[in-house]
Amino acid sequence: MKTYKLTITLIGCLMVSSGLFSCQDQLREVIPQTSLNQSLVLADANAAQTLYTGIYSTFRNYHSTLFTLGEMRSDIWADGLFTESEDTGLKQYWSHNISATNVPLDNWGGLYSLIDRVNTVIKLFPAAPLDEAKRRTYLAEMYGMRAFVYYTLLRTWGGVPITTEPVTSVESLTDLYKARSTPEEVMKLIKSDLEQSLTLFAGSNALPTKRVTWSRAATLTLKGDVFIWSGTHMGGGSADFKVAKSALEDVKALPALGLQATFADIFDPTKKSNNKEIIFAINYEKNEATQGVYGNFLVNTTQAGTLFFDPVPGPAMAVNAAYPLVGGASRVGMSGATIAKLSNPKDQRIRPSFRVMYRNTAGFPIAGVMLTKFIGRVDSGIQLYDNDFPIYRYADVLLLLAEANTKLGNDPSADINAIRARAYGTGFTPYSNGSQEANMNAILDEYLREFIGEGKRWWALRRAGNSYVFAAVNPVYLSATQAFKLVLPISISMLNTDPKLVQTPGY
Repeated sequence: MKTYKLTITLIGCLMVSSGLFSCQDQLREVIPQTSLNQSLVLADANAAQTLYTGIYSTFRNYHSTLFTLGEMRSDIWADGLFTESEDTGLKQYWSHNISATNVPLDNWGGLYSLIDRVNTVIKLFPAAPLDEAKRRTYLAEMYGMRAFVYYTLLRTWGGVPITTEPVTSVESLTDLYKARSTPEEVMKLIKSDLEQSLTLFAGSNALPTKRVTWSRAATLTLKGDVFIWSGTHMGGGSADFKVAKSALEDVKALPALGLQATFADIFDPTKKSNNKEIIFAINYEKNEATQGVYGNFLVNTTQAGTLFFDPVPGPAMAVNAAYPLVGGASRVGMSGATIAKLSNPKDQRIRPSFRVMYRNTAGFPIAGVMLTKFIGRVDSGIQLYDNDFPIYRYADVLLLLAEANTKLGNDPSADINAIRARAYGTGFTPYSNGSQEANMNAILDEYLREFIGEGKRWWALRRAGNSYVFAAVNPVYLSATQAFKLVLPISISMLNTDPKLVQTPGY
């Protein structure tokens, strides 16, 4: 098999606002050039296919970033119990210890490197030697993914630089300077990309056996998410909520999608094929790539022999008896209050999501929790962390639809109860339609329980509205007087490197 190496080399250095490292001295010393062989992509279908496949490999590199941005600023892991030294980097997020001089994530999280690769596909593939159906599908996927990345940037920083052309050469450093666009301009691009994606999919609802490539269903789910956000935060109101509802109802009606009967089956690495709950996920496979994101949410081998599960009512089981090959570090945890809130024995989501570890001393005090949702499986004598990481799944659609209906003044209880019926089984307590605030709180309660470890809780709180954020997060860390902290600052080095950049408002 021929192997085509497709790279963009900008002398190893690019502007900070493109998400890559800046090396001004090196740029002055060399003649900028590109090593992307565009003619090869335009002449060889195999080269084009390699470029396309590489996008998904690159996207996988952002798993940790997507998880951290979507979850660690929420209330789930705040003030947690853990058995080793605390992860101070992640603590910055949940404690909101963030300022212009204490920036938890630099260089836009590196996301512009991914955008540049997507832009390259969008630019080259209209003329690449691909059959028309494949060309349209690949481009539809790229527009959908670009919308998702810009949506992540918008939710995290507000206004950000917009670039829709790949960087292929650098004549001077000033070519790399780029100002932040307004949030409204970024949202306009996101919505334009969504419509371009849907146009190119041309109504095709085909889903791969493993849902690890973007699809029309993913674009529609993202559209629902985006329009609820713009309806809530950007003046779109009921008109945007109606658009969101329509998009989400289209996804809900797809016969290939639905809730898995057993919650744990969603994440089971042996049940990936035709997993009806998954819409789009980051793929991990043996001998290809495995997860390394959750090491701080596990436990080391020494402690695994001294800590126990289920001492009351028993029988107690040593952690290493249940998971003999798991290795990690308990540096992040849940608070006792959060554990108590979530530990409903009738909720089938909790045990597959996390397990509480106890010390074998009088009273069996809680030592911490182990995140079990993505713990993988034993394979050939090793713990293999090959769970896929869902970006969107069917439960997202139901709760997003419930949110759209709530904000339209409609009854969201049917979709809330579909989630609860799976969680609690026969005899569950159904939710009855209440006030808009009560409905929104019921939705957020399901987000808290349903998506532990999936990078969703912070975005759910933010999308619901600022008052829900301040109600959930400890005011010691984030109060209504610090609303500017809902988005992140950019670093001093970014400001010094690019004179067109300005600091995030409030910092």
